[in-house]
Amino acid sequence: MSPPGRAVYALPMARSYQGRCHCGAVRFRFEAEEITRGVRCNCSFCIRKGAVMSTEYLPAEIEGKDALALYHWGDLMVNHYFCRHCGIYPFHDVIAKPGLYRVNLGCVEGVDPLALEIRVLDGRSL
Repeated sequence: MSPPGRAVYALPMARSYQGRCHCGAVRFRFEAEEITRGVRCNCSFCIRKGAVMSTEYLPAEIEGKDALALYHWGDLMVNHYFCRHCGIYPFHDVIAKPGLYRVNLGCVEGVDPLALEIRVLDGRSL
């Protein structure tokens, strides 16, 4: 019980999520607060890919790494991964933060990326 006059705030609960590419060769799992928002970037690569991504970089367990191909462009700071079988882009990471991924929310089970609040990152100006 909290002392009188003190507000008690519930901490956000982490939830387990699972995702995969279209063919299932690449699968991933991560924990995060409930996903209610996403981000899109307007850089030349992301605007063409059109994915709604997680708002944060998250630690994830990845299966099927042998099915992943890697694409670099520009300043070579971001590893853009895609499935070499079905071509889907499940996530990317930043070279400076290995093991943390921004995930494509269209690949995450139970998440409708088109129903989320979307923030646009101005990657074009970077």
